[in-house]
This record gives sequence, C-alpha cells and structure tokens, in this order.
Amino acid sequence: MLDALKNRVKVKKKNGMKNSQFNTSFFYNGKFVLYNSLNNNFILLEPIVYELYQAAAKENQIDEISKYHEELYDILLENEIIVKDEVDEVKKVIDLRQKIDMNEDHYHLTINPTMNCNFKCWYCYESHIKSSKLDNVNLMRITSLIHKETEKPIKSFTISWFGGEPLLYYAQNVLPIIKFTHERCKEKEIQFLCTFTTNGYLIDDEMIEDFKKYEVNGFQITLDGNEEEHNKVRYVHKNKGSYREILENVFKLCRNNIIVSLRINYTQEKLATVHDIYNDLQHLEASARAYLKVDFQRVWQAEDSKESREEVLGLMNKFSNDGFKVSAVISNVDYVRNSCYADKKNHATINYDGNVFKCTARDFDAKNREGLLNTNGEIEWNEKYYHRLDAKFKNKPCLSCRLLPICNGGCSQQALEHAKEYCMYDFDEDRKTEVVKNKFLLMLNNITVA
Repeated sequence: MLDALKNRVKVKKKNGMKNSQFNTSFFYNGKFVLYNSLNNNFILLEPIVYELYQAAAKENQIDEISKYHEELYDILLENEIIVKDEVDEVKKVIDLRQKIDMNEDHYHLTINPTMNCNFKCWYCYESHIKSSKLDNVNLMRITSLIHKETEKPIKSFTISWFGGEPLLYYAQNVLPIIKFTHERCKEKEIQFLCTFTTNGYLIDDEMIEDFKKYEVNGFQITLDGNEEEHNKVRYVHKNKGSYREILENVFKLCRNNIIVSLRINYTQEKLATVHDIYNDLQHLEASARAYLKVDFQRVWQAEDSKESREEVLGLMNKFSNDGFKVSAVISNVDYVRNSCYADKKNHATINYDGNVFKCTARDFDAKNREGLLNTNGEIEWNEKYYHRLDAKFKNKPCLSCRLLPICNGGCSQQALEHAKEYCMYDFDEDRKTEVVKNKFLLMLNNITVA
C-alpha cells in the first residue's frame, strides 16, 4: 500500500489539501500521537498508518490518502490535521484571538485597595507602601466606574482583589465595593463574580459570612512549601509562622463551598516538601475537595529544568488521584483560548491611588500606568493601553510556529517587553514537543486540570 502511494504521488504533484501548520507528532507506547494546536485534539495512529500519512504529507499529496485509507483521511480532516490549500490558518488564530480578547460581553475590574502587606516574602515584586489604601475619593470614583459599566449591555461583571494584601482594610474599602457591585448586578440582571488573591491569614468567620452573602466566588492563596519551609518565608514575626492558620482558613472556605486555588510556589529544591502538603490536605473531607484546586507555580527567579517539570507532573497525578483538581503552567499552555485578563480589552486594574494598569505581574509605579481614573468614574487610557491591544502577532517567528494557537508568544506583557524576535521556548523544537506531551500525559492519566 505504502509503495503504491509513493509511486502514485510522483505522477501528481498538486492537490486541494495540505498538512496543517499546527501539527505535532511523537511516538508513545507503540503508537504515534498526532496533535493539532488549533483543534486542540489528539489522535493515535498505528505506525504503518502514520507512515502512510507521512508519505502523502511529504510529497504534498494529501488527497491520495482517501484512495487508500478513507477512514484515516476523514479522521485527519475532522481533527484539522489536514486542511484545504486555501485556508489561512494564521488568520483563523487571529480571528479567534479577536473574538476572545475583544469581547465586550464581560467586564473585568481588578482593584488594589492597598500596596501594604502583613508579610514580606523575599520573591515578591511589589513595593510595600505602608500608608497606602483607598481613600473616599477613589472609592467613589470606582463605584461610579462600576455604575457606568453596568449600564452597558454586558452579561457578567468580575471584581478581582489584588495588592498588597487586599484584606488588610477589608471593612473600610473592600466590603463597601462588594456590596455595591453585588446589588448593582442583581438590579441589572448581570452575573457577578468576585475573587481574591490573598495570603489567607486574615480571613475570619465574619468575613466568610460576607463572602457567602455576597456570592464571592473564589480565592487564590499561596503556600511556600511545607510548614517548615513556608514559615521561613511567610511569618507574623520570627517566632510565629502562618502555615497552620492559612491552611485552616483554606479548609473553612472549602467547607463553605467557596472555591480556593491553593497556589504552591516551588523551586526545584523545595518540590520534595510538597509531599508534606499532600499529607496535610488529607484532613480535608472528600466532600469539600471539589472546591480546592492545587496549582503548581515555579517561583519566577528559580531555575527551570526538565527534571522539575517531570516531578511536578508526578505530583499533579498524585493529587488528582485523591480527588483534587490540579493545574500548572507546564500543563496549561493555552494562551489564546484562555488568554490573560490583561490581554482583554474590557479589563482594567485600578490602583488605590487612581492610576490604571493592565498587568498585575509588574510593579505599579506611576510611570508604567496605562490610564487614569477621573472624577467622573471614567478611565482615560493613554497610548500604552492601545499599544498593548495591538501587540500580538507582531513577532515573526510566532506566525510560522506550530504552537501559535496555544502559545502566541505568551501574554501581551511578554509581547511588549521583547524588542526583538523571541520564542517562549528559546526556539527549541524539543521543548515545544514536550509542551504537547505534557498535555497528552495529563489527558491520558485522567488528571483533572482546572
């Protein structure tokens, strides 16, 4: 069969189908795995069938497959492994990004009510400003902004609390905004979503009652390794750590049906301590585990390695088998369909002082602001904002990359900060394939990724 196809393709050199730009293949457990990053599906082929496909693709004779293996041809077509010659695949990714990032059905507001914090972690990139907090003027400007945005025909409104530690001045400048937005969304029949990025230490029972009343949806809370390691980084004072209190507050939230993303910051050296966290989480009842996601995040200053990535995948499998949802940057590469909040047009980060930003992973110095919240509760965007919205698809290597639909050069902040051509994987094709393998292994092992 294969020889016959090879002979035939020498005669006919042009057809109406082509191999997709976005394909990745690798050998696994006696079969070939084929993945298309735009379709985001995997298919498995026996070696002899894969060789048939490869022979046709190499000679640009994709149509010939249907004459020798009609079922294979249909599978390849359905999964967009092969596409029509006239299809502009890059444009399809651009259109997908436009549909997602320029969508005006939803509004996402991030608020930094303070830049102060009750901890001072060594890796934190934020400046701790002790006197910083929302004053009444900016509080009123924020509620005016919320009022104006909820006058528009939107379907949902999200508030994400960031900082600093957003629960430091909770009663004075967080709760009033939550109350106002909850009531406003109820009045306008808009879905209200509210989340916190917090160290979790200050959460108490009274707050939890507020969270339930005003339908707060989720929390991101961080552990820095097991109890011993965590308490070296996050402590009230040198003789009092915070691990036990934070973990107990995580349990309380989950038991009250509030979703918690438990972020585990790791370095390669600290990964071994995660087994202790696993043991500590066994005290959470099975019924409450549905509300807890274990999220592995490498500390940004720490060295990355193939060994640490493999160890993280093993730990993810361990947690998943015990009923916990899991996620990690190494497994969740999907930066177009699940793009960063800062990539989206309808998103703003309001600082306590009224300066407006997009990205929350950089410092909030006034010189970096992308807008200003004025007295009318309107954002006056500057050229940096418009530059950000136009930053994607400018990196030439991305446009010919097989991972474009899931990577796209990272977030808009990455695109802005690279003055020359770049690759998130240092132009290493083996690393790109490893990204796809990681996604495949998670699926294969039925790991619940959130």
